[in-house]
Amino acid sequence: MALPPSDEDAALSMRGLLKVYGNLVAVADLSLDIPTGSFYGIVGPNGAGKTTMLTMATGLLRPDRGTTLVHGVDVWTSSRTARARARQLLGVMPDGMRLLDKLSGPDFLTHVAMLHGLDRDTARERTTELIGALDLQDAAHTLIADYSAGMVKKVALASALIHGPRVVVLDEPFESVDPVSSANIRQILQDFARRGGTVILSSHVMATVQKLCTHVAVINHGRVLVAGTTEQVAAGQDLEDRFTQLVGGRHQDEGLSWLGN
Repeated sequence: MALPPSDEDAALSMRGLLKVYGNLVAVADLSLDIPTGSFYGIVGPNGAGKTTMLTMATGLLRPDRGTTLVHGVDVWTSSRTARARARQLLGVMPDGMRLLDKLSGPDFLTHVAMLHGLDRDTARERTTELIGALDLQDAAHTLIADYSAGMVKKVALASALIHGPRVVVLDEPFESVDPVSSANIRQILQDFARRGGTVILSSHVMATVQKLCTHVAVINHGRVLVAGTTEQVAAGQDLEDRFTQLVGGRHQDEGLSWLGN
């Protein structure tokens, strides 16, 4: 089957992504274009294939078929130079990302920055800026192993941003993060998008997606049910109601009548 042509103006173009585990089709020939400069929400029920799709799209999991282009660069090309360029264009924060937790936050971020090719002085300067922006100054000399879940999340986000990517892909970035820090993170990401960067956000919190995102794609059973601007996808409804309408699953019976008796 011929794949649809990729959008040359897209920040991220997924084409025919397929991943099968035994008898389970996790992602089924999925194609999706993410516009440059958008704040793009990826939503779907548990097990819909969102995380599998994003890990394939960002070069972390090899698809059984299909590929992804980030600003026209093939993430899965055989060219080592092109793959390295794709990694530089992308900033990725997977859900449950494991960090080098025997380092402090600043040491870890400096290490990540230098792995991306930044010189030591630039790496330290950007680390200091990110530590301040994400309210981690008080933990500057604490090992990541002793961080709270929210602090770990913030350091993981900083590691996705420190090399100055053009596209950031974030899986549940606000989970376990306090409200003040969440507001600061939203401001950072919105400023990034306003300057022409692209944010791709996977979340289960529809209110957050509806408030932040300019575009949304609803994923279920490894397929795109609907994609477009947030207003188009919501179709005049609250996004959570529209989501439930699209994916189903809400129980109408009373059930569990023994609770509260």
